[in-house]
Amino acid sequence: MSRGRSDSGGGCLRLCLVLFAVVSALGVCGPALYWRFKNRITLRNSNSNSNSCPPCLCDCPPPLSLFQVAPGLANLSVSDCGSNDPDLKEEMEKQFVDLLTEELKLQESVAEAHTRHMNITLAEAKRVASQYQREGDKCITATETCEQARERAEAILIKERKITLAWERRARQMGWEGE
Repeated sequence: MSRGRSDSGGGCLRLCLVLFAVVSALGVCGPALYWRFKNRITLRNSNSNSNSCPPCLCDCPPPLSLFQVAPGLANLSVSDCGSNDPDLKEEMEKQFVDLLTEELKLQESVAEAHTRHMNITLAEAKRVASQYQREGDKCITATETCEQARERAEAILIKERKITLAWERRARQMGWEGE
């Protein structure tokens, strides 16, 4: 019973979503399609009735120029630009060579900062590599020490086996039958 209700609720939701999608699509595309079809219809009618409209006679005034709209604009010139700002005025008065020299100095300072950063990074890398080298040397020394101890233990074990075999041989000669 409840399953039927959830299916009908899901179907209703789907129907509402589809209806919403169609209305949205018509709302977005509808005006553009309307004007396109309207223009086609008017073009067909104008081609068939090309002599139906007399030409329009307009007595319009000439368009206003920029000077008529904003008369104060004509008095401004590029040389007045930034004349009130002392920093900008000083910057504009500099010679081209001075500007190039300043640019080169800026690039030099950036290069020096980059070099300093690289040197610091290189020194840190060398320090870490040295630390790893020391740790590696310690590991190699420890491994060699362990290997030497293993070789000594192996030599002692071989001697002990020889002694054990000798004692076992003597015991058998004396009548011991073993395990």
